[in-house]
Amino acid sequence: MINALSFGAPPHGGIALGIDRFVMLLAREESLREVIAFPKSQSATDLLTGAPSEVSLAQLRDLGIQPPKL
Repeated sequence: MINALSFGAPPHGGIALGIDRFVMLLAREESLREVIAFPKSQSATDLLTGAPSEVSLAQLRDLGIQPPKL
């Protein structure tokens, strides 16, 4: 956790209000995905954009990133 903070604090400063969960309770929904604007699937994929997706070698080269060694 401390290592993650070395990349910078989250935009909310670490204090999340949980408004989405409060709205879920008010709406009497069992799933948070029913009340948030851009829900992910259970496999953590975005059905609208298809993210995450594979990155091509050309995209890595454009950004100056070396492909991972397998």
